Amino acid sequence: MDPISPLEQALHAARARVLADLAAGDVAAADVVSMVEASVVQRRWWVEQWPEGAAYVAGLVAQDVQDALLERYGRWPLCPVCGSGDPHALDVEPELGPDPHWVCHKAGVKVAAVGSLGSAAGGAAPS
Repeated sequence: MDPISPLEQALHAARARVLADLAAGDVAAADVVSMVEASVVQRRWWVEQWPEGAAYVAGLVAQDVQDALLERYGRWPLCPVCGSGDPHALDVEPELGPDPHWVCHKAGVKVAAVGSLGSAAGGAAPS
């Protein structure tokens, strides 16, 4: 059996992290999972062209899925930190960088690493 390449490891990890966040918000329906798969296919090509970008794939897949959900359903993921005011989505930071996190710009806090929204479901502590 051939070992899994670093590219495939990065893509599989990105898929798993974004699916975990979708599942944490109970939005991992089949059509949404298809959005994740479509993003992974696109990002596979991207990272084949720029192998040094493998560390950025999880954040990019999260942003791709967030954009696709916005077009079809609305904002995701909604901020679990702010208890008042209009519901708003979290953003991925850095936009292009390793170690992506979901961030609430309104409160100015990191909410959770991409893939760890489940731990922030009951309200996240500022970090």
